[in-house]
Amino acid sequence: MSVLDNEIDQSENGAGALLPTLMTLLGTFLASANRTPNTATYPSLIGNGNATLPGLLYPRESESRQVVSLNGMWDFLVSPPTDPEVGYREGWYEKDLNKVGKPMKMPVPSSYNDVTTSSALRDHVGVVWYQRTFYTPSSWAEMRTFVWFGSVDYIAHVWINGKLVASHELGHLPFEGDIGGVLNPAGKNYITVAIDNRLLINTVPQGTISKINTDEGEIFEQTYTFDFFHYSGIQRPVLLYTTPRVYVSDISVKTSIDGNSGTVEYVVEARGLDQGEIPNFTVSLIDADGLVVAEESGKVISGRLKVPSANLWWGRDMGYEPGYLYTLEVRVSVTNTSGQDVYRLPVGIRTITWTNTSLLLNGKPVYFRGFGRHEDSFIRGRALDLPTMTRDYELLKWVGANGYRTSHYPYSEEVLDEADRQGFLIIDECPAVNIENFSTPLLELHKRSLSELIRRDKNRPSVVVWSIANEPRSQYNAASDYFRQIAEHTRSLDLTRPITLAIAQSVQADKSAPYLDIISFNRYNAWYSHPGRLDMIDILVEAEATAWNEKYNKPVIMTEYGADTMPGLHELPAYIWSEDYQTELMSRHFKAFDRLRKKGFFIGEFIWNFADFRTAQTYTRVGGNKKGIFTRDRQPKEVAHLVRKRYFSLAAEQYNVLIPKDLALYVSSTHAGRSEL
Repeated sequence: MSVLDNEIDQSENGAGALLPTLMTLLGTFLASANRTPNTATYPSLIGNGNATLPGLLYPRESESRQVVSLNGMWDFLVSPPTDPEVGYREGWYEKDLNKVGKPMKMPVPSSYNDVTTSSALRDHVGVVWYQRTFYTPSSWAEMRTFVWFGSVDYIAHVWINGKLVASHELGHLPFEGDIGGVLNPAGKNYITVAIDNRLLINTVPQGTISKINTDEGEIFEQTYTFDFFHYSGIQRPVLLYTTPRVYVSDISVKTSIDGNSGTVEYVVEARGLDQGEIPNFTVSLIDADGLVVAEESGKVISGRLKVPSANLWWGRDMGYEPGYLYTLEVRVSVTNTSGQDVYRLPVGIRTITWTNTSLLLNGKPVYFRGFGRHEDSFIRGRALDLPTMTRDYELLKWVGANGYRTSHYPYSEEVLDEADRQGFLIIDECPAVNIENFSTPLLELHKRSLSELIRRDKNRPSVVVWSIANEPRSQYNAASDYFRQIAEHTRSLDLTRPITLAIAQSVQADKSAPYLDIISFNRYNAWYSHPGRLDMIDILVEAEATAWNEKYNKPVIMTEYGADTMPGLHELPAYIWSEDYQTELMSRHFKAFDRLRKKGFFIGEFIWNFADFRTAQTYTRVGGNKKGIFTRDRQPKEVAHLVRKRYFSLAAEQYNVLIPKDLALYVSSTHAGRSEL
């Protein structure tokens, strides 16, 4: 049986060896949050224990922890396309890759596809191998030692010195392995990673592998229905970190507000305890000035810190200081032993509630002004790139946005750290895009993707909505029970946030909306539907959003709309693919949105897309998807200036935000006295 066959076999049996064992950690902690008004709709979930994965905290340095980066240039070897499993059979994980073949050097983090000039590597289907050496200080022999990966796409196996220490399925989510027992503390260590990028019918997302005949012979071809390039590789940082024997392994927080006071409820998990040992905890809440504002000590794993005159976490434009963060400092020790572990977690004090018409942050209605996005850039592909990340946030602020959706997968923790700090509101989406053939193995892996997502992002103040899928084939009858189970699973993990799903089917056909708290829909009027008919946008958008609300009595968001645009192409009158067409298309949507806002249930507009991005090769895409209001190298198209006027106008209307002086350029003395907003 081949490795590919084995992967299929694992999926057909549910989760296979790659699924971690679920365990109950937190009782009814998160499920105790207020939900209005729909709690009675899901009575079986209220009070249930939360089945969740073991904790996986982001590696952070402290007095008790060391963090060492393994980013850099790794040896990189591609398995032959006609024999992807050869490396497993021949035990490459036990060998120096330089003695197996002729590896090249590959930067980590990066997607490997666009780094070289090889079309074969760009379109590679199968397995690739990474390897590098490292040394550890002799002092680490007395510590627990872990290797942590931010994201490897799609299936990863990790060996240290020839010993398997971690396996993981699902891109875009972190995993780690305990490596203390396999390290060579006195010499060189080898880390080897095998990555299989093949997507199948029961992977998340899904894909199809087929054999095709080419001029060079028979090869495997990967196809998929989602409209973005399937990048692969070690796409986020690789870190080594240490902890003491007894260490903080998980923290969960829930915040609430009572008048001017805030409360931080917490649950802490410690690992590494010997039989009979009881941990001692000290939990402190520290403000942005470094002052301890609340503290508790004892042997209990949970508690409540009350903060008089709390500084609340607000979204952009909603409060005096958006993105205000406290630090929750957790110290754990054991009686009659020396030392302690220290972990510090950023925390924002805020509440999220929702009704059948609104989403509220700290009791104040939210209206989203944002985008669907992609983690995508030239050469780097889907990899974390700090300059690109910084530029993106600068552009989001420049254009007046207050949030975005992590379409169509979880974004890096470093990217979401910035959302927390800067006050952006996030709809956090799992990697289930365009799913169909609603099988039991797919259901279990889809659930697991949500478990891993919520485990990672449960404490983030910026995350205000969970998105459980994008554009599934929800017109089929099987979708109803499937999404009922997905929604129940999500609520079993977290009732403090509403859930949504980006729906592409019609109001009449869709079977997923009954299980959502917020209705989100994607529709491309005057593009995929009625191309060229700008004069139909206004009436169609208003009619569809109203129909969703009338049928389900829930808040509505338009999560995707837009048009592909070639930068520099202009036509008068506006013609499809021109910048003029994209600009007029947006303007006509804005008219519909303003009428919908007056109806009281419409709570957000998300343009597709923030920036142009790479897709699979097809005659309908010119170098990729061109629906961005910014180019792929992050320069504005004509429409970006219109969107900027729109978003700052909304911010001024809702929150009294000052409009930037450069929003309208000087034209004449008579024109200057008039508002174009």
